[in-house]
Amino acid sequence: MANSQRKILVTSALPYANGPIHLGHMLEYIQTDIWSRFQKLRGHECHYICADDAHGTPIMLKAQQLGITPEEMIAQVQKEHEKDFADFNIQFDNFHSTHSDENRQLASDIYIKLRDNGYIKTKTISQLFDPEKSMFLPDRFVKGTCPRCKSEDQYGDNCDNCGATYSTTDLINPKSAVSGATPVMKDTEHFFFDLPAFEGMLKEWINSGSLQQEMANKLGEWFEQGLQQWDISRDAPYFGFEIPDAPGKFFYVWLDAPIGYMGSFKNLCDKRDDLNFDDFWAKDSTAEVYHFIGKDIVYFHSLFWPAMLDGAGLRKPTSVYAHGYVTVNGAKMSKSKGTFIKARTYLDNLDPEYLRYYYAAKLSSRIDDLDLNLEDFAQRVNSDLVGKLVNLASRTAGFISKRFDGKLAKINDTSLTTSFLAKQESIANFYETREYGKAMREIMTLADIANAYVADSAPWQLIKEDDKQEQAHQVCSNALNLFRILVTYLKPVLPKLAQDVEAFLQMELTWDNLDIDLAGHEIAKFKALMQRVEMKSIEAIIEASTENLQVTAEPEVKTEVKSPLEQDPISDEISFDDFAKIDLRIARIAKAEHVKEANKLLRLELDLGGETKQVFAGIKSAYAPEDLEGKLTVMVANLAPRQMRFGVSEGMVLAAGPGGKDLWIMEPHEGAQPGMKVK
Repeated sequence: MANSQRKILVTSALPYANGPIHLGHMLEYIQTDIWSRFQKLRGHECHYICADDAHGTPIMLKAQQLGITPEEMIAQVQKEHEKDFADFNIQFDNFHSTHSDENRQLASDIYIKLRDNGYIKTKTISQLFDPEKSMFLPDRFVKGTCPRCKSEDQYGDNCDNCGATYSTTDLINPKSAVSGATPVMKDTEHFFFDLPAFEGMLKEWINSGSLQQEMANKLGEWFEQGLQQWDISRDAPYFGFEIPDAPGKFFYVWLDAPIGYMGSFKNLCDKRDDLNFDDFWAKDSTAEVYHFIGKDIVYFHSLFWPAMLDGAGLRKPTSVYAHGYVTVNGAKMSKSKGTFIKARTYLDNLDPEYLRYYYAAKLSSRIDDLDLNLEDFAQRVNSDLVGKLVNLASRTAGFISKRFDGKLAKINDTSLTTSFLAKQESIANFYETREYGKAMREIMTLADIANAYVADSAPWQLIKEDDKQEQAHQVCSNALNLFRILVTYLKPVLPKLAQDVEAFLQMELTWDNLDIDLAGHEIAKFKALMQRVEMKSIEAIIEASTENLQVTAEPEVKTEVKSPLEQDPISDEISFDDFAKIDLRIARIAKAEHVKEANKLLRLELDLGGETKQVFAGIKSAYAPEDLEGKLTVMVANLAPRQMRFGVSEGMVLAAGPGGKDLWIMEPHEGAQPGMKVK
């Protein structure tokens, strides 16, 4: 048992309510969930809360595109998020929304305290304004030519090509990403939080051990540059909370987002009689508050947030823990470019416990990026969880049920048990300090020892000899007891497996009963606990994710014409100038063939009138390869070649129709000639 009981509140960063959860997001929720479950397993009072981040211009605009209200959109997204989290065995004590009465009240209260304490300033600023939409434009909703490298179609605050950061007003030929109109400068009064007033407090807090050292070092650079006042207001139209006593002015999403942690906890407190909000958030609170976040939002959580809390007379977080990004097979994940695997795509094909274990095996307390190498993932899960852990029970439990009435023997030689139990504090320390990878290595080292013991003892041989029945009983009972200890150590990581093992062993697995004597204890009949990862499941995930890519930017995309009722929202509008860059050409399909292991792709050789290009096209549902040869299609001829799993695709073919078997391309008699430009 841990020493004195602690009161802990733990949070993960709030997922934005305008899209699905992907495996990059899941790293953080799995990391936090493991830590929360560990604290509860040790007997502490721990509350894990979260919420959807539901405000801001992107949500307002996306809801308009969908033809629904922002409230309707965020409600639907929240259902999807909660289902994904539940299916990944993420055990929130409360999941709420920043668009809530609790958050509105807390945001207003904190703002008024900051204002009354002299920390809110007003000043007039000039900002780009969309004259067609009658709205001020956030930096990310202005695009133009980079003032440094002259790359076109760059965001209003930084250039993807050369990495330059600049003021939106420095953009060359700026255009509104909302309407395409040329924005104009317009004056507006904004509210600013006086962050520089908290410089002394922040320096002390940042270097108090509340942050990882590399995070503290990085934040030091902001002090060298000098802290700036923070613009916390936005003009209507804006989806968010209106600022008290300021009609037409709204809180910037990043003001009320972290207050959303408090709003979700307040919602939980209101549901339960045993929880008091002030016990965790009052200035003199002795409870612990921890935030798990990605490294991209360190600035908000480690400068603005503690300063806001301090200025409003509230407690600061105990610690803020940042993690790195997730890459897949060494490639950067990018939501905007579609190179991500959705949580639901994974769940449709594989057990969530596999990913929980793999992430745990690679996580540390540092801010390093983590690579989800899918081949390594399969090998690691099959070797550790199936080959070492579950195998320990599967090779011994049957003997207990068949030969010994399902009852465990009193173990005479407890030396292995003693050595396994001796590791509990080091494993607990690894969990506590978020060194999950070290904990997994320690546990699997013990699993190796247990399996070697079973192999050396060979109970399947002992059971054949009448005078060695008791010895066989001892070995199998000892193995299952070691298995119980290992699964208890892994319970924060593998909650579903632990639940199944509890049913099999007919007892709860807790840190308190690690050293229990199981002599005479009856177990249930063993059932398979975990299956091997099959590469076909990995391939299904890759193919499904590649299809997601195809509908946005991949060479093999097909254009499907839907009825007005079925139309997908236009998510990324482009300007006419962008469209004019696309070189559409008539191409004759010289050759078409199946692509091995691909359900929807055909490999096409396209004749552009003297030049031949290879394209992988997702039109297998509509055409057999032999039906395509000799026909004409329209292709995007100037798309950069892309390396795919099956080879290099050198363009994109266009086909129209409602989809499935109904996709239509041109016949040779329709008059077009290969190489002809489409205008």
